[in-house]
Parts: sequence; structure tokens; C-alpha cells
Amino acid sequence: MNEPAARNASEEHDAAGGAAGDAFESARTATYAVLAACWREPTERLVDVANGGGLSALFGPLESLELHALRSEYARLFIGPDGPPCPPYESVYRDRESDDEFGEVLGPATMAVERWYRAFGVEHRPEQRDLPDHVATELEFCAHLAERGRDDRLDQFRDEHLTRWVGDLCDRVEAETRSPFYAALARTTREVVKD
Repeated sequence: MNEPAARNASEEHDAAGGAAGDAFESARTATYAVLAACWREPTERLVDVANGGGLSALFGPLESLELHALRSEYARLFIGPDGPPCPPYESVYRDRESDDEFGEVLGPATMAVERWYRAFGVEHRPEQRDLPDHVATELEFCAHLAERGRDDRLDQFRDEHLTRWVGDLCDRVEAETRSPFYAALARTTREVVKD
């Protein structure tokens, strides 16, 4: 996401409630940003951070990760050769006509998310291959709002979007995954989104 024009530093500090608010906002921002990165296609950096213990505060202890295995599981869960068992897009959960099948991508939920992004001057990066309603993109937007001390709007966005579909995604991931990493990611994401 491209950064919108930021307010000046004193407005940011006041909006976050001073120094105490800054610490809370930093932690909240970091949590959403880390979750967003974990829902993206795995990279060497993610594996290095995880294997170095950098995710243990959020996920608890993790077994050593291997990039090839993590990428294979990512592809199986979220891309799939015959359609993924766990599509990471809001529209397929929210815009479906029955619980037995997925809705189409780029549906009304996607357009609603894009309106939120535009309202805050956030643009989807052209190099970002994921759709605007990808779980990682929505979590990045939450980090963006938290960073700017916009808790009221973050809570509203979370209630209007993430809480309405991420539980379904996380349930599917926990049922389908063969990876303790993705099981921990699903559990942690569900907890963060519902709070």
C-alpha cells in the first residue's frame, strides 16, 4: 500500500494519546503488520525471522521452518491446483449465496474495502499481486490505521470486514493445514481480529 499524506508529527502524537498511547499503538501496529506479512507468500526473510525466534512472542514456540516446505503449503492452501481449499479473499466468503460454495472474487465486499482505502488515501501498489480484499492487505490497512492512532476507524473497519469472514478462513486453514506455522497463524489471527 502506498502511504497517504501523513498528518504532522504533533497531530500524530496527540491522536495516539501521548507517550502511553504511542507504546500501545506501536504494539498494535506491529501485530497487524507481522500478521499481514505472514499471510503473504513466504520469503527467506520470514523463515529467518521465524527460525530466529522473532515470531514466538506472537505465535508461541515454532518448530524450525524450511522455505520450500512453507511455500508448498502456502500454494496448496491458498492457490491450489484445482482451486484453493482456503481462499484468502473476503469476497469469496461474504459474497457467496450458500455456505456450501465460495462466492466470486472481486465482488461487492472487495469494492467496499477499496472505498475504505480510498477514504484514507491508501492505494493498492501495482506490484502487489494480491487483490484488495486479501487477508494480508486488510491486515496491512489495520496496521496503517493503528499507526496513525485511528483506533475508532480501525475498530469500525475490523467490525465491518475482518470479523465477518476471517473466522471462516481461519477455521478452514486449521482444518486443512499440515503446517504448525499456518495453524498458529490462523489461531493468532482469529484472536487478534476478535479483540
